[in-house]
Amino acid sequence: MKKIRVLFLVLLSVLLLIACGKEEGKEKKTRIIKISHVFQTSEPTHIYISQAAERINEKLKGEIEFQVYPNGELPSYKDAIEQVLRGSDFISVLDPSYIGDYIPDFTALVGPMLYKTYEDYTKVTSSDLVKDLEKQAEEKGIKVLSLDFIFGFRHIVTDKVIKEPEDLKGIKLRVPASKLWIDTFNALGANPVAMPWSETVSALQQRVIDGTETTFSFMSNSKLYELRKNVALSGHFLGTGGVYISTKVWNSFTDEQKKIIETEIKQAAEDNIKKMYELDEQYRKDIEANGMILNEVNLESFQEKTKKVYDEFPGFSENIYEKIRAEVNK
Repeated sequence: MKKIRVLFLVLLSVLLLIACGKEEGKEKKTRIIKISHVFQTSEPTHIYISQAAERINEKLKGEIEFQVYPNGELPSYKDAIEQVLRGSDFISVLDPSYIGDYIPDFTALVGPMLYKTYEDYTKVTSSDLVKDLEKQAEEKGIKVLSLDFIFGFRHIVTDKVIKEPEDLKGIKLRVPASKLWIDTFNALGANPVAMPWSETVSALQQRVIDGTETTFSFMSNSKLYELRKNVALSGHFLGTGGVYISTKVWNSFTDEQKKIIETEIKQAAEDNIKKMYELDEQYRKDIEANGMILNEVNLESFQEKTKKVYDEFPGFSENIYEKIRAEVNK
């Protein structure tokens, strides 16, 4: 009887150990954080976000795993920000204008005719002005991890040589379906036509539109040099992406986890900018080799014409244009 009792106690102990092991296994389950963006896998933003995710996963192995989903495979644009606001284990990589729906001055950050170099922009994003905007975003439930995933200045592609805003009068120019873009080109005197990029090449071929505005990379990759020959170096918008996560999710991480994530995202953004300088030169050479003619524009006139966009855009704080320009000029 005694032997049976001892055997029973041993068996009970083994079962308890197994149960504890299972409980511990549950506690150590790796947390999956999904990263959504709309960039193609060949684009620098995807490449460097993915590299950051790999480094984070290595350092936080068994704790947190970042999984990257490109090409809009997961919710993107406004739907992505809603995922962040719901507190999902989700990171969105998007133009800052999408959180401008909640803090309008984030849209002003990517407004027209503000920057001439990538450093102009990164000076602003590291300023107290933007740090205050990031605090406002946190109050809304959005933690900004970076604003610096730059993907290039946008220029005007037409058959006509554009040097002054007056040269755009009546020109039917494809723009994204964005109030900021439409207001900007209305201010410049053009006739903006909102259209998805997927329809732009055929619209240029059929002369439904006179031209478009885009980056060197899109001019090269879409072979726009076969359709239009003149590029006005307006640099009217700087394409850039931010990285956003729910404050609820962020606050659930340990200080060590936060430090690792912030460090790697920052490094990835810096690597991305370095690569963009290289690619800008590469794409510029390609489009020129294929017959595109690049010309400077009267930047002061373009700036003067587009200032009213900042005064009239809904929700922008007073003198936001002057405040951003002051940070650029520091």
